[in-house]
Amino acid sequence: MIRLLIADDHAIVRGGLKQLFTLSQDIAVAGEADSSQQLIDFLRENSADLVLLDLTMPDLGGVEMITYIRAQYPELPILVLSMHNELQIVSRALKAGANGYLTKDNDPETLLVAIRKVADGGRFIDPRLAEKIVFEFEGSVQIKPHEKLSEREFQILQLLAKGKSLNDIGRELSISNKTVSTYKSRLFEKLQISNNAELIRYYDAHNLNM
Repeated sequence: MIRLLIADDHAIVRGGLKQLFTLSQDIAVAGEADSSQQLIDFLRENSADLVLLDLTMPDLGGVEMITYIRAQYPELPILVLSMHNELQIVSRALKAGANGYLTKDNDPETLLVAIRKVADGGRFIDPRLAEKIVFEFEGSVQIKPHEKLSEREFQILQLLAKGKSLNDIGRELSISNKTVSTYKSRLFEKLQISNNAELIRYYDAHNLNM
């Protein structure tokens, strides 16, 4: 039986995970924590076979929490379950000592596989991130600027490239013009461009019309 500690500051997420694990014959919830301090307090008084850790936690941040666990409990496996899929964040978590990393939009079966593998002493990386992470670590390929865009930034990039105005985009996405403008500034900075003409040229050059 794998006894795991769920560390996530969202009660609904913890509840959903506990319900999922009741369907498993080999995984049980030993405890839960909604802050870094609760996690620390639990580990001081109890044992677990694995920590299922969200990176966005009150008190200490996720990476700092990983560093603490690794220093105090070097043999305790840590599987990160996070909404963040940015390679920089993933890399920081792994370098700090996490044994695995999975994003929250994966299916339950993938999570169960990851828990079992990490608890057994292995490592598990989100299949959709693994190839990019390997390439980044090895320096084999350079991550393209548009691959660093968030989902919303990429969405706005597509709409701008199609000639939509800020007003049009705001109405289509049900967000304010100011918010659209903020996203536009961010994607301009990430793509290292300064106007819409350069945006369209970048868009066409990388075949982003999908």
